[in-house]
Amino acid sequence: MSLDLETTGLDSSRDAVLSLAAVPVRGAQVRLSERFETLVQPGRGFDIESIRHHRLTPGEVANAPTLDAILPGFLRWLGARRLLGYHLAFDLAMLGPSVRALTGFPLPNPRQELAQVWLDHQRLAQPRGDIDLSLDGMAAALDLPALGRHTALGDATLVALAWLALSRR
Repeated sequence: MSLDLETTGLDSSRDAVLSLAAVPVRGAQVRLSERFETLVQPGRGFDIESIRHHRLTPGEVANAPTLDAILPGFLRWLGARRLLGYHLAFDLAMLGPSVRALTGFPLPNPRQELAQVWLDHQRLAQPRGDIDLSLDGMAAALDLPALGRHTALGDATLVALAWLALSRR
């Protein structure tokens, strides 16, 4: 299950979640019809740099549910599935305090970091070459469409497609 968040910034101790998307990967399929996707009311303002990055405005998230309201349903939907992500540790750090407040413990789900899988793959393919670890670079190298970049659903879908492409190699 590929997870991605869009946030007000990159500081997990002070920034907030703006959107969350998760896309199941089952067999050799990305199951978009079974996705979990929502905007999140961040409970704080955010600046123009954040808006430029993910194209979400304060007005678009003003009436969205809070992360604390979303989490029970998301955790039921998620179940014990493996988490797949690109810089997944950041996303889990953003979710961590709310998950811990709700459950009393961090998410116990197994995880797979796509950036590490890509790095390992590239080291085998080009032991002495420079490795582009960006998601856009990976998508280009794997000949994948990078649609909806910097949206939670777009990035979760791209990570899922990249995972499948790397799994076939």
